[in-house]
Amino acid sequence: MRISNRLFLLVVILASTGAAFAQTKPKLTLDEFFNSVDYPAIAVSPDGSSVVIVAERADWDQQIFRKDLWLYRDDGKGASLTEPALIPLTQSGHDSEPKWSPDGHWIAFLSERKSSSEKDSDDDKGDKTSKDKDDKGETAQIYMISPSGGEAIPLTQGEEEVHTFSWSADSRTIYFATRNPQTKTQKDDYKKQWKDVVQYRTAERGDTIFALDVATALARHAAAPAQLPAKTKEDNESDLTPGARAIATSPFRIEEIVTSPDGSKMAFVTNAINQRQEKPEDVEIFAMDLAHVAADDSPTIASSEKQPAAQPRQITHNQAVEGHLGWAADNRHIFFTVEVGDVTGPYRDLQPHLYWINSQTGVGEQWSTEFIGSVENFAVAPADQDAAILVSARLGTEAPFYSASTAGDSLHKLSTWSGSYGQIATALHSARVAFIYSSLGKPPEVYLAESADKLDQARPITSLNKFFTEHDLPQGRPYRWKADDGTTIEGMLIYPPGVEPGKPEAKHLPMFTFIHGGPADADGNRFEADWYQWSALAATNGWLVFEPNYRGSTGYGDKFLEQIVPQIVSRPGKDILEGVDALVKEGIADSDHLTIGGYSYGGYMTNWLITQTTRFKAAVTGAGAVENVGNWGNDDTTMDDAYFLGGRPWEAQQRYHDEAAIFQIDKVRTPTHMVAGADDIRVAVLEDYLLEHALYSLGIPNALLIFPGEGHSLDKNPWHGKIKVREELKWLQKYGGVPEAGN
Repeated sequence: MRISNRLFLLVVILASTGAAFAQTKPKLTLDEFFNSVDYPAIAVSPDGSSVVIVAERADWDQQIFRKDLWLYRDDGKGASLTEPALIPLTQSGHDSEPKWSPDGHWIAFLSERKSSSEKDSDDDKGDKTSKDKDDKGETAQIYMISPSGGEAIPLTQGEEEVHTFSWSADSRTIYFATRNPQTKTQKDDYKKQWKDVVQYRTAERGDTIFALDVATALARHAAAPAQLPAKTKEDNESDLTPGARAIATSPFRIEEIVTSPDGSKMAFVTNAINQRQEKPEDVEIFAMDLAHVAADDSPTIASSEKQPAAQPRQITHNQAVEGHLGWAADNRHIFFTVEVGDVTGPYRDLQPHLYWINSQTGVGEQWSTEFIGSVENFAVAPADQDAAILVSARLGTEAPFYSASTAGDSLHKLSTWSGSYGQIATALHSARVAFIYSSLGKPPEVYLAESADKLDQARPITSLNKFFTEHDLPQGRPYRWKADDGTTIEGMLIYPPGVEPGKPEAKHLPMFTFIHGGPADADGNRFEADWYQWSALAATNGWLVFEPNYRGSTGYGDKFLEQIVPQIVSRPGKDILEGVDALVKEGIADSDHLTIGGYSYGGYMTNWLITQTTRFKAAVTGAGAVENVGNWGNDDTTMDDAYFLGGRPWEAQQRYHDEAAIFQIDKVRTPTHMVAGADDIRVAVLEDYLLEHALYSLGIPNALLIFPGEGHSLDKNPWHGKIKVREELKWLQKYGGVPEAGN
């Protein structure tokens, strides 16, 4: 077919315009980078027609990370033009952990908002202090909302936060756990005797599991919707939700409750009351029958002095930290993963694996034992599906989607998209599957597939991070090198926007070695945009970012992870430096412009490596230890510390000395920037003060930022994380020799 000259000219102009537009995509700014949206939780309705999504984003005015619920609806006929498919369901900024009632009529969730009566009281008093406290959130309680919208209804109340909750199978009851309530007399007696003195451990209280009849709670709310539920005379003596019936107690904190599909059983996992991982025996799985609860023969109680009708039975007895419970479709087995520890013998750190255990006999086994990667997320498939379990698992720098039908099966890969699959959510009575997916060039969004075998036809149902795709994003690729003992180590290289790997412009680049925390974690083909993982922003500012998955990382087998023991920093430190050497030797990195940094264990490694070499022109480190004795005593995860170092401080004295940066700190010549949360108990802020004092006394250029009110995760005030990265970038640019972007 012949094209006219005029039409041909128009096509050329349009093509040129499109090419020019593609080449002029703006680069990410600091402000844009920190406006990313995270999806902490997703849940699919029982019939698969809707998905409730928690969206978390920075609220710069309120200085909080706000969490709100969004609802996606799809009845199979497509979205109505008058009713958007994705709509905001709540707007308090304090809502999380949504769970559908099995009948699909309600969504229950935890919220740290104030009740309407408390807000009215504050407004009447004109109490600005109370209003400011409301902006920051209150004690977590259970609320319920219809998927059709409307006001959220408070179900629980009190000074004690709700730790976890679960629906009954018939949707009539909500089970929840709080710290054992005290009567007013008990509170007054304690205050009279102890004033403001903290009785560490001694005054700790375990948890009680309560059952709350939903219809009764709704009736109370209908009678007085603007007020808290009316208390009985007995209730007035306690901090207890009216109508709540105690069904079990525990000397531990209860972290997670799950009810079996047929409603006959409950399982829960415990933790130490102070939430410090000091003994694996504190974290175990328990099960109990719910027949006595269904019979409604448990009395309503007003204090922990009255005992419930039955107690649960412990079904695990191991050296592991179990979590993420899920009942199998057979109503007998309970799925779980292990964060740290080992279910088969003495304590040792392994990658996260998938297990199940018989709730009656206590016999358990690992699923897909031959898989060398780490299980990141899982969901139980509906009973009528071929697969019993759906899994996202990390293998190297990728995290594909898998399935398995029996414990002895190999994991069957379902996905073909390269990248990382995150959380998975299934429906009770539908084959639909929701999940979170991202890759280096695709920001995370929630996707919905008609079934697990149609993942590659899944469609995104959120687009809250779409603005990232309108920018010139960095590219990346895996990189492998040989360690001194012949072991192959892998990592990621993230290139500045416009720099294509393998091209001449990808040679002799200034490089930022960015070390992940954990150490049981790994960097890979996924998109992240926050204060902890800001490789994309560093690359946008001109740095080649090297992310090494040193020994101790997950996704490469248990043996690879365990090789960090007992050389907690010296062995992975060699892996990292050998990777830097290989990149310089290949002409990829510029030896005159090398910098380094990391947070948590990444900060720990950074502190060590600047004592081992002077090649780095600048370092940025956060929440990283410089010695091991105090860090063991202050840490809330002391089990893995002692394991990595071969024992407790008095059992491995020399190792605690040899693997500590402070005793070699006089070798440091690298200008070092430090950050810390003032209330951090994972890595106490004292470690940062110690490092700062040492560098100051040696005359090494340094700076230390302390973020008030923050723990290890810097999750209180978004400005803290933004300021952290802003100043770290400036430090790298000042001492590393790379000018700020745009200069």
